[in-house]
This record gives sequence, C-alpha cells and structure tokens, in this order.
Amino acid sequence: MDHTPSIEQAAFSVETSRLSDQLAAIRLALKVSPVRRRLLWASIGIVGVIVATSIGQVLLNRWNQPFYDALARRDLPGFLHQLMVFAAIAGSLLVLNVGQTWLNQTIRLKLREALTLDLIDEWMRPARAFRLTHAGAIGVNPDQRMQQDAGHLSDLSTDLGVGLLQSFILLVSFIGVLWELSSGFVFHVGGHSLEIPGYMVWAAILYAGIASWLSWLVGRPLIRFNSDRYTREAVLRSSVVRVNENVDAIALAHGEADARRQLELDLGGVLDAMRRIYSAQINLSWVTDAYGWITVVAPILVAAPVYFAGDISFGGLMMAVGAFNQVNSSLRWFINNIGAIADWRATLMRVADFRIALGETDILHAKQNRIAFGENANGTLTFDKLEVASPNGCTRLAETEVEIKAGERVMITGDPRAGKTLFFRAIAGLWPWGGGRIGMPAGETPFFVPRTPYFPLGTLRDVLNHAEGTKIDDDEISAVLGEVGLERLSFQLDRSARWEHELADDEQRLLAFARLALRKPKWVIIDEALDTFDGATLRRVLAMLQARLPHAAILNIGRGLHNNQFFPRALTIVKDSSGSALKPARLRAGAIEPPPVAARAKK
Repeated sequence: MDHTPSIEQAAFSVETSRLSDQLAAIRLALKVSPVRRRLLWASIGIVGVIVATSIGQVLLNRWNQPFYDALARRDLPGFLHQLMVFAAIAGSLLVLNVGQTWLNQTIRLKLREALTLDLIDEWMRPARAFRLTHAGAIGVNPDQRMQQDAGHLSDLSTDLGVGLLQSFILLVSFIGVLWELSSGFVFHVGGHSLEIPGYMVWAAILYAGIASWLSWLVGRPLIRFNSDRYTREAVLRSSVVRVNENVDAIALAHGEADARRQLELDLGGVLDAMRRIYSAQINLSWVTDAYGWITVVAPILVAAPVYFAGDISFGGLMMAVGAFNQVNSSLRWFINNIGAIADWRATLMRVADFRIALGETDILHAKQNRIAFGENANGTLTFDKLEVASPNGCTRLAETEVEIKAGERVMITGDPRAGKTLFFRAIAGLWPWGGGRIGMPAGETPFFVPRTPYFPLGTLRDVLNHAEGTKIDDDEISAVLGEVGLERLSFQLDRSARWEHELADDEQRLLAFARLALRKPKWVIIDEALDTFDGATLRRVLAMLQARLPHAAILNIGRGLHNNQFFPRALTIVKDSSGSALKPARLRAGAIEPPPVAARAKK
C-alpha cells in the first residue's frame, strides 16, 4: 500500500470567512441558479400577499373601535353589522394566509434546490472533490453540508426572511395608526396637562428595544454552540457509516467493543454540545418568556392613564391596544427568533464557507510551482524533469528525461514510501504541484485504473458502459467477463445493485479490468490494481489485456512483482528530500467570483 499525504499532512488549513463574504457567496449561488427566475417570482408573489395581509390587519384593527363601542352601547343592530364586517375581513385574511403558506413552501423548496444544485455543481468540477478531501476540516463530511445544512439553511432563511418582511410591513402599516391614536393622549399631572406626540410609538420602541438587547446578550452564544453541534453530529454520522462499511472486519477482529466505545465517545460529544445549547436556550427563555407575559398588560398599562382621565372611549382604548400589539409584535421579531437567528448564522457559516472553500481549492498554493501539461504531436508520453511536490518531500523518476512510445509496456516501481500513488495522481492531473512537464500523446485520453475502482449506481450493463458513447454488445460483455473469471455476472447484466458491496475486492478489480478491455483505449495507466492478484488471476488478466489490447501502451505503477515478458521496460520512482516540497497554504476567507452566468450555463 502506497503512502500519500493525509488530511493532516496536506498542509491545508481553513479560516472562517466574514459574514459579508458568506452572504456574497450565497448571493452568487442564487445568481447563477437555473431556478432563480421561479424563486424571484415566488418572492415577488409573497411580498404582494404580505402587503395585502397588512392592509387587512389595518382594517381589522379599525374594526375594533366600532365593534367594542357597539358592545358598550348595547347596540344589537350595530353589533350584528360589525360581525358581518368581521366575517368579510377574516375571510379575506384566511385566503391570503393560505396563499402565503403555499408561497412560503414554494420558496423553501426552490431555495433548497438552488443551493444544493450549486454546491453539487461546484463540488463536482474536475478534481475539486479530490482536492477538498486534502483541505483540512472543511473537506470532512461534505455530504452533511450539501444535504442537511443546505436544507436547514433553506428552511431557516425562508421562515426568517418571510417573518422579517411581514414584521417590517406590519410595522410600517401600524406605526402611523398608533402615532395618530397617540396624538390625543394627554396626561394630567398636578393640574398640568402634558401631551407627548406619538407617545405609544415611543413606548413600544423603547419596550421592544430593551428586550431585544437583553435577548441578544443572552442568546449570542447559541451561534457558536450550534456550529459546534453540527460539526459533532457530522463526526458521529461519519463514525456510524465507517462502522457499517467495515462490519465484516470488525466482527472478524472481535472489535465490537472498540467500535462501540468510539461511537459512545462521538455520541457523548454530540450530547455535550446539545447540553450547552439547551442551557443557553433556558437562559434565553427567562428573557423571552418574561417579556411575553409582561406584554399581556403592557399596552393597557401604557394607555391606562389616558383612559381613566376620560380622554378616550373603551373602543378607542381597545383600538390603541390592538395597534400597540401589532407594532410591538413587529418590533419583537428579533426577540422571538433569536434562537433561530443564531441557528441560521451557524448554518450559513457552514454552507457559505464550504462554497468559498470549493472555489479556493483551485487557487491553493497559488505561489507554488505547478507541473506543466502539454501534448506531444508524435504520439508519445513524456516526463521531462518531472517532480511531484508533497508536504514531506519530492517524488520523481530516477531518470530525468523519459519517453514512452505507443504500444510500450512499462513497469514503474519504487519503495513503499516513494509516493507511487501520488505520482499516479500527478499524471492524471489531480495533484498539480511540483515542477517539470508531462507531455501527453496528442488526441488521446488515457484510461486510468486506480487501486480502488469506482462503479456508478445502476445495472451491471450501465457499469460496464459507464462514460462510453456507444453501447457494447451483450455477447462481447459476456466474453470479457468470462476471460477475467466473472462468468456468473453474465446473467446479471440487467440487475441494479451497489456493486462495490456485492463483489469482493478482487472481483471489483477484475470487473474494472473487464470494463477497461471493453473500452479498448490506446493508453492505460494502472495504480497498484494488479498487486493484489494471485498468480493464476494475474496471468488471466494479463492474457486478457494481451488479447484485447494488443497495441495499447500500458504503464503499471506498483511493486514490480509481475511478468517481465509483459512489462519488459522498467522505471523507478524515488523520494528526493532535497526536491520541491509543498509549502503550507490556507483556504482564505474571501469571496470568489464564479465564471459569468452565460459561460457557466454552457457547461
């Protein structure tokens, strides 16, 4: 097994970006989204519905005065008339509320679609996912950031955004009403009359402002606590998946106790994080619940001196109380949602920082020398003074100038720590840091065979036709499967399965070589995939390659324990501690501009 740089060795680290950078990253994601128009129209629609609802709320507030005055006068006809008015207003508001719920769910759905599609698109750009796995903590558990965090951010953003917009429009609608009602409020103190313009407006602002400040002071730690919880949840899920994927090895090694201990430790980390969140939420409840109970009587207490002085009627008092409650309800949006805001801020940080990091993987080690890639018109593969840089030194070939012609069979070997897999990744373009030049044969796309093959989900026929433009005949598939010893799979071509779980490790590699033979490439580069075969299996595979790919150039990177007649030429990979080394780099917290929308749409 070759030794390549691990996450800890890769010399990448991550800085948390600023809020402005995070918001810019989300804005850019929505700007290039294919669903942005539908999202925009749904947003415009919900603004219209909220404005219409606010108008209905104002009318409902005005209805309070004649309704309660009719009650005070015991005016039955007036009372019945106001009930009819109420039915009309309430019916309209009901329709608007249902429409708002539908638009809210639509926005939530489209926002989830836009964010997740954008993250998938950014993640699946050539070599990004690979490089991100070597970029430190930001590259751990990307599935959670794209699936759970993106969905949670969509839900929170929709609910908080719609709630904030609704509160703002209601505030604008009712602050004028409350100011007008407050204009008649006169306080009589010691024989003097004192009139304060907009008295109830100022009282509502002061009341809500003090409560908001206290709520933020107590609830601010929730941002850090929520972020920590999501990280620990990802670790726990990763551990569960790891155990599930290695149940055979765990059972054979009687390692259940160790696995359980690790899972219990990870669960303990999650529970500790949740305890901190719950403790902070309890402290926050002291503020928000106390404020909620005081709000029950606060507007009446504010207007009581004027009412008892006889300057307003009972209906006027109820109208003023209703307007005060609407203004106060709008102003207390922050107080009611402090926990959700802290959760949103933590989730935004995880999603936006992940997107920023995806963009910045392309410019990591910007000042570090990179391997030059080119094409050779004469159809050869060349390595000119090639050096592959890593954090612990330089990997290179013992020969500085190497030319491999079409149809050659070459065995490339090296010590276990020489960096053979790193060299393989450099040829494939996954690891670009180093020096020298790799010249690829013009017009040819080499077929790379890694140690662990990849099989897409689907039928066995789909697996063998993966990325192939033309359909392969079933008889030819069956013949190739028989040549590598997988005859039994010939009758399962239409069965869908997770083939990496259905087949043993060697069977997976045999299937990968069968796929290679069906593609008939002219250049093949193998990384240790032949090393695990026993003698009989190896001879079978080499015979199949000789028969199916007689004119293909095959480079085998491995231990060199193979047939010298099949690989008559040998090259050696060496570790050069004095060569180019990969210097530490940081994923910076800056906003990265994506390609123009039009250019991206062509992809």
